[in-house]
Amino acid sequence: MSDFTNLFSIEGKVALVTGGSRGIGEMIAAGFLAKGAKVYISSRKADACEETAQRLSQKYGATCVALPADLSTVAGCDSLAQRLSEAEEKLDILVNNAGASWGAPLGEFPEQGWDKVMDTNVKGVFFLTQRLLPLLRAAARETPARVINIGSIDGLKSSQFDAFSYGASKAAVHHLTRFLATHLTGERILFNAIAPGPFPTWMLSTGVGFGGETEDVDWDSVGKGNPSGRVGTAEDVAGLAIFLSSRAGEYVVGQTIALDGGIVGTA
Repeated sequence: MSDFTNLFSIEGKVALVTGGSRGIGEMIAAGFLAKGAKVYISSRKADACEETAQRLSQKYGATCVALPADLSTVAGCDSLAQRLSEAEEKLDILVNNAGASWGAPLGEFPEQGWDKVMDTNVKGVFFLTQRLLPLLRAAARETPARVINIGSIDGLKSSQFDAFSYGASKAAVHHLTRFLATHLTGERILFNAIAPGPFPTWMLSTGVGFGGETEDVDWDSVGKGNPSGRVGTAEDVAGLAIFLSSRAGEYVVGQTIALDGGIVGTA
C-alpha cells in the first residue's frame, strides 16, 4: 500500500555539505536544517565555516557543525573523513559542493589554474566520497544513502566565460556521478548530480563584475537573459537537494539534473 506521509522528509538524517560556508552549499545546508537534518559543513576557511555554522544553527534551531578542510588534497579528504567518523556512526547524505574556478584567456591559461580547479572539483569529490564509504554504507543498512555531486551547466554546454578548466571539471563530475552510480547503487548508495545555472553566489558575482558581492547588487540584470527571467534562489536548489535525499527521490539514480531556469532545456 502506498504511503505518502513522509514522502519528502529528511528529518533526523545526518548530512555533510562541502563548500557549505557560502553560496549554493550554504543554501542546501540551510534547507536541510529547516527540514530537520543534522548538518556538517566544510570549507577551506575555518573562520567562515565556523561563522556560518553558528549562524545557521541559531536561525533554524538545529545542529550545524563546522568541519573545515582543504578538499583539494587527499590529506584534506582524509582529515575530514576521520573527524566525521569520530562524531558520527553513519552518513545519510553527502553533498559534494566544494569547488573552485579560474578564468584566463585561452593563450594565457596557466597550469596553476588547471590544477587548482581539477584538484578541488574532481579529485576532491572522488577521494572524499571514497573515504566516506564506510559511513555511507552504515547509513544504507536502514534506507538508501544519497550522494549529490554539484556540477554546473558549464559542464553541459559551453560557457561565456574563459573558465576552461571549470567547464571540463564539471563535465567530469557529471560522468563520475554515473560511474559511481554504476558501482554503488547495488549497495543502496544512490548518486545524482545537480548542474546549477546562474545563482546569486560569490563565484558568479566575480564573473559578472559584481566583485564578489551577493547582496544589494543587480541580480535582475543577470536573470533577464534566462528563459525564466531570474536567477536561482535558495528554495530552488535546496528543494531539489531535499527531493533527491528523501523517499520521493529514491528512484532517481545516476542523473545530472540541470537547475537553471531553462537555459539548457530550451536551447
